[in-house]
Amino acid sequence: MKIVAVTACTVGVAHTYIAKDRLEQAADKAGHCIKVETQGNVGIENELTAEDIAAADIVILAADVAVAKRERFKGRPLVEVPSVIAIKQPEQLIKKIEAKMGGEAR
Repeated sequence: MKIVAVTACTVGVAHTYIAKDRLEQAADKAGHCIKVETQGNVGIENELTAEDIAAADIVILAADVAVAKRERFKGRPLVEVPSVIAIKQPEQLIKKIEAKMGGEAR
């Protein structure tokens, strides 16, 4: 499965980057391809391209604040969770998404 994600927290520092790392580890462990954009106090890093989004099977927004440029994801399968879910339960999040998506990549 191809996953794109955005992580963002209220302060835009620690949780943003911890959530990114945990999602990447969980997706890699499950055999999925993931690209994670961070929206922190230094702005947007590793910005998702239109091609990244179009190729994705699912979009994860692991954020505690409004996600900038959210309109990019209109019409895409979307899962929204607080950043703490991506930090503390990333494997369970990936498993729920697999169940929802049938575990298949397109």
